[in-house]
Amino acid sequence: MKPSLLCLVASLWFASLADAARPINVILIFADDLGYGDVACFHPEGPFKTPRLDRMAAEGAKLTSFYVPTPYCAPSRGTILTGRYPFRHSVVRNPSPDSGASNFGLPQEEVTLAELLRPNGYATAAYGKWHLGHRPKWLPRTQGFDEYYGILYSNDMYPVQLVENESVVEYPVVQASLTDRYTDRALDFIQRNRDRPFFLYLPHAMPHKPLAVSDNYYTPQTRDDLYADVISELDASIGRILDKLQQLSLDEQTLVIFTSDNGPWYGGSTGGLRGMKGRTWEGGIRVPMIARLPGVIPAGIESDQIAGTIDLLPTICKLVGVEPPQDRVIDGRDITNLLCQKNSPSPHEAIFSMQGKQLATIRSGKWKLHVRNPGPPRFHQLTDAQLASWIDPRAPDGVTILAPYEQAQPTQHPGLISGADPKAMMLFDLEHDPGEQRDVADENPDVVKRLRQQFEKVASEVPDYPDPESDYLFAPPAPGQGRQLMRLIGGELRYDRVPASQQHLLKKP
Repeated sequence: MKPSLLCLVASLWFASLADAARPINVILIFADDLGYGDVACFHPEGPFKTPRLDRMAAEGAKLTSFYVPTPYCAPSRGTILTGRYPFRHSVVRNPSPDSGASNFGLPQEEVTLAELLRPNGYATAAYGKWHLGHRPKWLPRTQGFDEYYGILYSNDMYPVQLVENESVVEYPVVQASLTDRYTDRALDFIQRNRDRPFFLYLPHAMPHKPLAVSDNYYTPQTRDDLYADVISELDASIGRILDKLQQLSLDEQTLVIFTSDNGPWYGGSTGGLRGMKGRTWEGGIRVPMIARLPGVIPAGIESDQIAGTIDLLPTICKLVGVEPPQDRVIDGRDITNLLCQKNSPSPHEAIFSMQGKQLATIRSGKWKLHVRNPGPPRFHQLTDAQLASWIDPRAPDGVTILAPYEQAQPTQHPGLISGADPKAMMLFDLEHDPGEQRDVADENPDVVKRLRQQFEKVASEVPDYPDPESDYLFAPPAPGQGRQLMRLIGGELRYDRVPASQQHLLKKP
């Protein structure tokens, strides 16, 4: 069947979904800090093997210019669930209890995918990293999920504790079993809800630091490749889920999407892109994306058209026959055409990224303009010797952060660190220079002017978010010294239990 005819058939199928006896299921898998080059089919010459993800891509659609709105965790997670840029859903920074950043989360008035699907008969569950607020009013079951099991923020933030619904069920957490346990929960959820539509949100912990892997995937004979072990287990987890769908005859009834919240940390791979997590270079914001729905999404679709996690809510809504929210701006667009038809154009004239609470970049066609300075490599001020001996303040400690000690170091930069010196108003031709090495702004003033105008139009909609009031309990540090992290004690869903060893650092009344 020709792609255009197949797409027409698919469009008719989409239109009938609202009247179908049972809508399709949705599984949204969101890896943490997984780089563009961490999946082999996006970077065949890369260091990692991902046979199940490669097969999933071959059986469905692979998008190679797919973007997150920020190069770090929480804002990206708000966007994938709401279809809105962070400046609209307001989570523009990361909550972290050990730094006192506990007074914000995804507002109740935001509408998540779970809140759209549950009233339409869907069972909903989230297993994994939440990071959209760790206090009761922001927990997953206030945002449309029937069930939750996971860590409410990053797996290196004190206290690392496993939460089920609204109760702490494990502290400290054995992180080596997280991927396996999240996958087991996912398989059980699919089994229990095989006779009704379901939405499963699976935001895996890995490969966020500290890296950890179960016994079946840990290779002690090669202690310097823990990242590869983690990727192998994550890949196998996706395979287990796909096998379960086939076993239950749900294969052609279930849309499965796999992507990442931002670029990689040390030890990962950007696939030859510049930068990494925390920077708005391509390595920080371009991520792999695979979508699979046999019988609807043709096998072997590949698109380099621009799209992003902002698009997943409207696309999923189209596929399941649910209306997106009409009372607010949804920045995403329906990208079913990219998934089911080769050579289909992007619905976006431009797509944007943020750094902190400010708009930072614009991508339009082959052009990318860094309106704001993307910044130098992380730890650029350190010497090679200092990089090699750097100690992570949130490293595994054998007491509360339980993970292997052999973690990736800053000497293992995941992306390019060469190229034109970073500054504001850099322009790159990503078609010919995906590694952002040569700034061509001076040669293309008309392009810079056009993109700047588009950028400023959207930037004018960005509120000036004040910094949230901190719950930090420590006294200010001495001049020239950085703030210490609170090594909070877990076991309860509260964030004020400072150990005796740190009591002397508290602010005096």
